[in-house]
Amino acid sequence: MGRGMAATARHGLWRMLCILALLLPASTHAGIAFTGAAREVQPGDTPASVLAAFHRGELAAFDPHRLQRFPSQQHGTWVVLQPLPPLVDEERVLSIAPPPLVPVTMYDARGAAITLSLDDFAASAHGHGRIAYRMTPNMAASAPILLRFDPAPARTMPAGFRLQPWNEYLQDDAHWLAFASACFAVMLVMSLMALCLAAMLRDGTFAWYAGYVLCYAVIQGMQTGYLFHPLELTWLAGTAPSVTASAMALSLAFAAMFLARFCELPRYAPLLHTPTLALAVGMPLVVLLRICQIPVLQQTAQVLLSPLLILGTLLLLVAAVAAAARGARPAWFFLAGWTPLLTLTTLLNSQMNGMLADVGWLSDACLAAGAFEAALLSLGLADRALIMRRDHSLVQELADTDALTNVLNRRAWSESVAKVLASGGGQPVALLFLDLDHFKALNDRQGHAAGDRALVAVADALRHELRPHDLLGRYGGEEFVAMLYGVEQATAMQVATRLCRRVHRLDIPVNDGGLVLSVSIGIAMRAPDDTVETLVARADQAMYRAKLAGRNRARLDEQLETRMRRSWPRAVEGDRHS
Repeated sequence: MGRGMAATARHGLWRMLCILALLLPASTHAGIAFTGAAREVQPGDTPASVLAAFHRGELAAFDPHRLQRFPSQQHGTWVVLQPLPPLVDEERVLSIAPPPLVPVTMYDARGAAITLSLDDFAASAHGHGRIAYRMTPNMAASAPILLRFDPAPARTMPAGFRLQPWNEYLQDDAHWLAFASACFAVMLVMSLMALCLAAMLRDGTFAWYAGYVLCYAVIQGMQTGYLFHPLELTWLAGTAPSVTASAMALSLAFAAMFLARFCELPRYAPLLHTPTLALAVGMPLVVLLRICQIPVLQQTAQVLLSPLLILGTLLLLVAAVAAAARGARPAWFFLAGWTPLLTLTTLLNSQMNGMLADVGWLSDACLAAGAFEAALLSLGLADRALIMRRDHSLVQELADTDALTNVLNRRAWSESVAKVLASGGGQPVALLFLDLDHFKALNDRQGHAAGDRALVAVADALRHELRPHDLLGRYGGEEFVAMLYGVEQATAMQVATRLCRRVHRLDIPVNDGGLVLSVSIGIAMRAPDDTVETLVARADQAMYRAKLAGRNRARLDEQLETRMRRSWPRAVEGDRHS
C-alpha cells in the first residue's frame, strides 16, 4: 500500500509540473520596436530639458529590450524610449518587468506626470508582475516616452521595457497572472497541508517545512508584486525591502531546522548538525536586530545579512550532500528540490550585477522553482512518513511477537483479548489454556535447544489448526493461550480435542521409552463480568484438571462441567457411573 501511495504522489507531482510548464509565461508577441537612452538626474532638470538633450543625442543609448540595471544615484535616472516605425496609432501599454522597488514616473507631451510603484494602490489600472502605463490613442505614436526612476536605497533588480498594443498586453498579463496564481497556490496548499500533518502527527519537521515554503512565497510575492496586485494588501505598502530581507533570513532559518530533522543530520552528518542549528538560531536574531529602533544594531544587521545568507546557503548545501552521500534517502529529495532553486537564485543575483541581460525569464523561473521545490519536498515528506510508518509497524510487530515461536507474546495477547472483551457483543468467546506435557523432562534429557525446536513445532501446528482471526499467544515457558471468537462451548471442545491430536501426531520424543510430547488444554467460556485475568484463571484451573485426568486431553471449566452433569438424563448418569 505504501508503494501505491508513493506512486500516486509521483504521478500527481508530474501532472502538476506539466500544468506549471504550460502556464510558464512565454509570450510570442513581438510588441512595438523602440530605442532607449538614459542619464543621471541633475539639479534643475525638467522634462522638457531632458527631451531636448535626448534630441541632441546627449543621453547614453542602451537596448531597452535587454534588462538594464540603473545605478543607485543620488537623484535618480532619466530614461527616454523612442518608438520606431511602423508606428501604431492605438491604445498601447508600456510595461516594466521585473517591477522595480522604486517609484517610476512617466511624463506625457503636455508635462503631466503619472507615478507608479510596486506597492501603488491609487492607479485605476495596474499590471500584474510589472509596472504598466496605459497610453491612450490621443498620445502621438511617434512621441518619445519620458520616464524618471527615483533613486534606489540599495541594489535593485534590473528592469526590462516592453511596448505593446492593449490587446496583446491583456493576453500576456492574464497568462502571467494564471501562472503566478498556480505557483503560489501550490506553495500555499503544500504549506497548509504540512501544518495540518504537523498537528496531527506531532512532528515538527512538517512545521519547519511549512515555515520555509511560506517565507519563500512571501519573498516571491514581494519581488513580483503579487501581494500588492492582485491581492491588494495595502498594509504592506512601503515595507517591500524590509519584509523581503526578513523573509530571506527566516526562510534560511526554517530551511536549516527542516534540513536537520528531515535529513537526520545527527545520524548522517553529525559534524554539520551543530553549525546548522546555530544558523537556525542566528538568522532570527539578525531579523530582530533589523527591526529594532537602534541605528547601530540595524546597520550591523544590514552588514551581516548578505554574508550570512551566502554562507548559510553553502552550509545547507554541504550538509545535504554529506547526508545524501552517507545514505540519507530524504537528503536526495532535498537536493532535487533545492538545487534548481539555488541555481536560479544564483543566476538572478548575477543578473542584478549586470550579467545575463538577455535572460528575461529568470524571475518567473524562480517562482516556478519555488512551487516545484514545495511539491517535491512534500513528496519527500510523504516518503519519509511512509518509511516511518513501516518502521513503526515493524517495531510494533517485533514488540508484540514472541521471538522464538512467532506468535503473540503475553502482553500483546492480553491487550488484544482485553479489546475483544471490552467491545461487548453477543458472540460467545472461548479461551483455551494449553500446557505441554513432559516438557521439563524433554529439556532435561535433550537440552534446551531441543526444547526450543519443540516449542516452534508446536506453535506452527497450533497456528495452522486455528482460524486466522483466532488469537494465539505464548503465555510463558511451555504454556500457550488461544481465544476463539464466536465459538460455542461444544465447538470449543472439538477444537481443543483436535489440537491435542495434532500435537500428539508431531511425534516429538521425550525419552527413549516411546513417550512423546503432548498437550493438556483447559477451556473457559466468557461470562458477562469476565476480565482477561478471570477468564485465564478459570481456563488454567481446567487445564490442571486435564493433567490430573491423565494428560493429552481437554477439560471444561469446572462450573461448565457441573452444569452439564446436572442436565444429563438419569439413564446417561447411570451409564456414566457404571
